[in-house]
Amino acid sequence: MDWKTAARLFFALTLIAIGVAWLIGGGFAPILRPVPDGAPARDLLAGLSSLIVAACGAGLLWKRSASLAALILFLFVAGWTLAFKFPFIVRAPLVEGSYQANGENWVLIAAAWVLYAELAAGRNFLSGSLGIRLAYVLYGLGLIAFGLSHFFYLELTAPLVPGWLPGPVFWAYATGTIYTACGLALAIGLWPRQAALGAACNITLITVLVWVPIVAAGGLTDMHLQETIVSWALTAASWVLATGSLPATAASLSLFRRRRSAWSDNRR
Repeated sequence: MDWKTAARLFFALTLIAIGVAWLIGGGFAPILRPVPDGAPARDLLAGLSSLIVAACGAGLLWKRSASLAALILFLFVAGWTLAFKFPFIVRAPLVEGSYQANGENWVLIAAAWVLYAELAAGRNFLSGSLGIRLAYVLYGLGLIAFGLSHFFYLELTAPLVPGWLPGPVFWAYATGTIYTACGLALAIGLWPRQAALGAACNITLITVLVWVPIVAAGGLTDMHLQETIVSWALTAASWVLATGSLPATAASLSLFRRRRSAWSDNRR
């Protein structure tokens, strides 16, 4: 099994686990929260959304259905984000948390988009080179939102650093810087493979070193459970994006390299 297939299966199994768990337990899955209390048919919407998440995850397990499952997941999460999360930005455009909340879904949208682009039988806007490029730009914007949240909400981030690591403020700033740098690189198209891999490693370490020990210690609060599930889902999505068909390095950098090569040749 290659890394690309392993990442897709990891993402699929994560979606199935989340969807089934909240189908059984009721309410909205953490990756889809928050939903206003006044939303119409709220209970029905919660069950239907969990069913769609689980069904899309199951569809990704089989190659014959994977393309359709990825497309449905893309459309569903994109529509859900526009309906329930983008209004945060509209209402509070100067609050960083508005972008953090949306960024979580942008990463899932980008992962579903890239999977569809790779699995689609024919070429269209979503599966073409421009579509893939836009998916990674969206991923980059999500990473930037994560990085900035480490700086804006340092009082919430630093205490989560494991006690055996000295200098929690340093690690909060360091992980925020990695997120931001990788996000900027992906957004402008510089070293996309290295940036995607760096972001995947960063979020994986945060999930393993921060949230897994909190779960193992027991006594989870609802907030900690939600953050753990979201972090796990983002980890799975980030590996889909790190192993995906990344866009080529930005044309501006390629042009710079060609000019530098030509200049070196002239000097010889």
